[in-house]
Order: sequence, then C-alpha cells, then structure tokens
Amino acid sequence: MTETRIHRADKQQNGDAMAETSTVDDVFDDTYREKEGKKPPRILVWRNIILMGLLHIGALYGLVLIPSASWLTLGWTAVCYMISALGVTAGAHRLWSHRSYKASVPLRVFLALGNSMAFQNDIYEWARDHRVHHKYSETDADPHNAKRGFFFSHIGWLLVRKHPDVIEKGQKLELGDLRADRVVMFQRRNYKLSVVLLCFLVPTLVPWYFWGESLAVAYFVPGLLRYTVVLNASWLVNSAAHMWGNRPYDKTINPRENPLVAISAIGEGFHNYHHTFPFDYATSEFGCKINITTAFINLMCVLGLANDRKRVSRDTIAARIQRTGDSSYKSG
Repeated sequence: MTETRIHRADKQQNGDAMAETSTVDDVFDDTYREKEGKKPPRILVWRNIILMGLLHIGALYGLVLIPSASWLTLGWTAVCYMISALGVTAGAHRLWSHRSYKASVPLRVFLALGNSMAFQNDIYEWARDHRVHHKYSETDADPHNAKRGFFFSHIGWLLVRKHPDVIEKGQKLELGDLRADRVVMFQRRNYKLSVVLLCFLVPTLVPWYFWGESLAVAYFVPGLLRYTVVLNASWLVNSAAHMWGNRPYDKTINPRENPLVAISAIGEGFHNYHHTFPFDYATSEFGCKINITTAFINLMCVLGLANDRKRVSRDTIAARIQRTGDSSYKSG
C-alpha cells in the first residue's frame, strides 16, 4: 500500500483532523517516476561552498570565544537561537508549509522576523521546497534526497545546482495560499535587508550596546555561532532523521523517530510520524514531549494569537501503527 493511498484512507477515517485548507501538496505522490538513463551532471555552486566554509570557520572561532562571553551574552545567544528556530519550525514549517494551524497577523509577523533571523531562504521558497520534499520524498525531485547520502541531505544539496526535477515539480505546485499572505510576500520582497538586520546586526549590536560586550564576541557568538548551530540543527532533520531511528508508524518510508534531532531542532525529530501525518500541528503523537515548538503553539493559542490546530485521532494513529508500523511503538 502506498503512502498516498494510506493518507486518503486516514482522511476518510478522521475527517476532522484535516481542515478544508489542508493541502495535498505535502502528501507523497506515488505516481512520480524518476527518469531513466544517465543522471544530470552535478554542478557545484562555488559561491555557496566558499560562504558555507567561511561561516563554519567563523562558528568554530565563536566556540573559542565562548569563555570570554558574559552570561548576559550567552543568555542573549540562547534567546536568538530560540527566536530563529521558531521562525523555521513554528513558522516556515508547521504554519506556512503544512498549514497545520492558523496564526494571527502579530504572530505571523513575529515568526517571519524569526525566519529572517534564521536565514534559511525566505518563507515562500522554504515552504515551496518543503512541500516538494514531502510530495516527492527521497526521489530525484526531493531537494535534499537522503538516498544520495548523509552529506548531500545535510548540506551538500545547498552546494550544488538543484536537480531539474526539483525545479520542475516546484513550479507545478499550487502556492496561492503563500502568495495571498501579505506577511510572506513582504518578507520575500525585503528578505536580503531583513537578513542583514536580524541575522547579523541585531544579535551583534544588542550585547555590544546594552552591556558592553566586545564586538568580536558579540559577532562570533550570538551572531555566527548561533546561526550555524540553528542551520545544522535544521539540516539534521533532513539527514539524520531520515537515516537513524525507528519507524513505528510506517516502515515503508525512510523518515525516522530521532529524539536527539528533536532536542536540537526544538521538536522536529519525530520524523516518521510527521511524514505519515504531515498535517498534524504537533508533528508528534506525544504533544509537548521534547517538543518546544508544540508548546509554543499551544501557548499562542492560550493567548488568542493562534487557533485551529490540526490533530490526528488516536484511533487513526493506532490503526496506522497496526497496519504499517515496524513493531517498535511505545506509548508515551
């Protein structure tokens, strides 16, 4: 049984879990076939290779400077990490890619700012590529196809030109919901400026101006080191969480449950569940457990800034475990 057919069956069993605004663009398409013959040549993007190399060298220097940083600066680094991570997890991923809950304008603005602080492409491009990833997971049309190895799915996909199928399939997606969101499109139009301000200047200038931290420490610790760690935490979802862990919900797909990735990516490591039920706002059966992003969305709902969280019924989950799980399931 294919993932597409299983998803359709689950939708019939649990209609309340799928809102009218949910998209089939994040459901695996089993009709896609990779083209036969020789694969297209791998074209290196030297600008990205050089910039990523310099970034990681700067992050290593940031590690050296940690003992020189004040406690206020270390605390500010943690705050910047959390804001930028939420901009990806609660924002670009769960809100805009999967439409798994609804957010008010103030919350969408906050998440867009956090997304710019994370500097992982603008929301529109991030969501488009992520929907392609789900729809054509681990095929030539997947931007970070894990079948091409750990390095490629972790960072290598950013260092080469996209496979033609990735571009072709991305152009065919229905992205009207993203184009209709004024916050998304404003960020897209002003993305470069927002990245300079929020990813680099704000993390650096706040500790320098308000408590006299040296510019070097302020730039390399809450700036480059924080940015690089957030990047790698996000990339681990594409690499490690597609390779290591159990598959209690669907053993026919590669995404895994990986608690270590969930910790670093504030809740995004329950990947076998997420690829089985991509419309679930919690990306996990177990709610807030090792899942800061879910706790954040819940808090936003309490504050009246978010609503309409999509969830999968326990009966649907149990039926799926029995039907396609790898027998490793443990409740709680």
